[in-house]
Amino acid sequence: MLSGIHGHQDIERVVYGRPAGPALRAEAERLGTRRVFLTTSKSVAQSALLADIVRALGDRYAGVYAGITAHSPRACVVEGATLARAAKADLLVAVGGGSAIDATKTMLIALWQGVTRIEDLDAYRAGRPKEGAAPPSEAIRPPTDAIRMLAVPTTLSAAEFNPFAGISDTRYGIKESFGHRLIVPRVIVLDPAATLATPMDLMLSTGLKAVDHAVERLCAQQAHPFVLGTSTEALKLLTRALPAHRQAPDDMATRLDLQFGMWLSIGAGTSGVGTGASHGIGHVLGAACHVPHGHTSCVMLPSVLRWNLPANAERQKRVSEAFGRPDAAAADLVAALVKSLGLPGRLADVGVGRDRFQEIAEKSMHDRAVLNNPRPITSPAEVREILELAA
Repeated sequence: MLSGIHGHQDIERVVYGRPAGPALRAEAERLGTRRVFLTTSKSVAQSALLADIVRALGDRYAGVYAGITAHSPRACVVEGATLARAAKADLLVAVGGGSAIDATKTMLIALWQGVTRIEDLDAYRAGRPKEGAAPPSEAIRPPTDAIRMLAVPTTLSAAEFNPFAGISDTRYGIKESFGHRLIVPRVIVLDPAATLATPMDLMLSTGLKAVDHAVERLCAQQAHPFVLGTSTEALKLLTRALPAHRQAPDDMATRLDLQFGMWLSIGAGTSGVGTGASHGIGHVLGAACHVPHGHTSCVMLPSVLRWNLPANAERQKRVSEAFGRPDAAAADLVAALVKSLGLPGRLADVGVGRDRFQEIAEKSMHDRAVLNNPRPITSPAEVREILELAA
């Protein structure tokens, strides 16, 4: 018999289908915040989206940090927190993809704890993974008036829907988890127009990351009816909307469907049902090999499904059914979707050769998602087997 705990996150509301600038202004007024500090990447900072948000915030705009780079390095967290502190910010708003949002979540911890150096973050990392769980650091003590954040996602990575952040430590080429229930955004604004400047490859590949969220949870041994419902509907939306978006990128209804699919794909994360080796190995590919976040799912998910098949064949049938192809193998369906979208499907396509496999395998053994894989992974040799399938 299944047993577990379904949690509810500290997200107050999701605003969807409305322009981001006016929505953020309304939320800042509702929350009584007067010094709104924006965090983003260089590319988004140069877009019309950010200009519209700054204009809408008006006298509540307190500044912007536009230095966040891929995979959320610790240096960006510290630099952003320092600037937000100097601006006397009382609300952070992340505008961008998963890297911007994860970095901003961890900036909150840095602000709460007075972090000023990258070394200071050591005390606030999530605990050592055990059986798929990585508990938040007990050293994190938010003040009673703790500053919080809002988010306007421009990709489909879904980072805004969970209270953990993956942060790269460039000193060691690893990605570590930071978490606390209050780092999840209070409000998420899903504005399809916010994705208009997002490059097609990035939109589609982060859409595959959303597919990965849904597939790995649907195939998890702990999956229960809430997970089955949200993940199945996510896959139905995403597998239809991703090809449609590639064919008609100006269709705003399709962009909103992608955002809904992304939202549903991550929804099961509140249910104590984690992801597996595709996500875990992907974290290492990003931090150590600089593979873009979405591309890691494109190259790893089909091979992880194939390797896991002896342990969860019945559960993988749910994926095939959600694709509308119950008689086809889930791994083949995902691989075909990746190919149809013009995305990289092999490790060689993203510049990762066999000379990196041992390093990747060893580092993957420290990732909580790898430890949560449906077919148990107990050694680097088993990770190498998956990497060979993806080579």
